[in-house]
Amino acid sequence: MEKKKLILIVDDEEDTLKVLDKRLSENNYNVIAADNGYDAVDLAKKKKPGLIILDIMMPEIDGCEVAAILKQDTQTANIPIIFLTALYSKKEEAKKGKMIAGNIFLSKPFEVEELLKTIEKMLNSR
Repeated sequence: MEKKKLILIVDDEEDTLKVLDKRLSENNYNVIAADNGYDAVDLAKKKKPGLIILDIMMPEIDGCEVAAILKQDTQTANIPIIFLTALYSKKEEAKKGKMIAGNIFLSKPFEVEELLKTIEKMLNSR
């Protein structure tokens, strides 16, 4: 089976990276990972993934700052981003919707099937 697009996953929690890598790879995505915002920016510029899954709460440089840096660079400005965050509960997600400031977000803990559907939708809408 042919591999699908490259996805960059960014999270400072090793367990989350492992789960995401395993589940995305099982669904034929090519995956690269970063455990901090600085590496995420470098990888995004070098590899130009089709999509980024980005944690918000990380030390040194958080996901919002990473997204802002990427959106200011013409090489990476159009890469879609899905924020994974523990900042909002599932209840808040249901009440507010899955968009905040024009960005899609999913609450942690996340449902893998919901994430996969969101990835497909975002990649197909490009």
